[in-house]
Amino acid sequence: MKTVNQNIQIDGIDKKILRALMADARTPILEIARQVGISGAAIHQRLRKLEKSKLIAGSKFVINPKVLGYTTMAYIGVFLDKAVSNPEAVRQLKKIPEVLECHYTTGNWSIFIKVLCKDNEHLMQVLNRDIQSITGVSRTETFISLDQQIERQIKI
Repeated sequence: MKTVNQNIQIDGIDKKILRALMADARTPILEIARQVGISGAAIHQRLRKLEKSKLIAGSKFVINPKVLGYTTMAYIGVFLDKAVSNPEAVRQLKKIPEVLECHYTTGNWSIFIKVLCKDNEHLMQVLNRDIQSITGVSRTETFISLDQQIERQIKI
């Protein structure tokens, strides 16, 4: 593995390791070692290098929100009265547990957020009580996701 111009270069073995872990992060290292044809110690060493290079940003369990009753996913474009309101608006958005992502964007909105709520009524409460009451927010535009049809990571 080499670093060239801030871009990491990975070889075929690294790609096989990454693909196995992206498919299931709980795959045992020794199972990956058998699939790839190198020792478990070599897998560990390569993973440490990939982590050090920051190509791997960690591993996590994925919670199925529907099991917990969260069925309404929405994307909200937030219009701010002025650009200097952004830092404070983001600080306030961080306090709202339903806000999963927040992006500073170009285009119509100042901020674009992804929220997850139990239902439409819950979404309306989050919008009215929490988001639209933030100082600097002039208005919002909401899009409800009917179904997530693609979810993936970048191809390795």
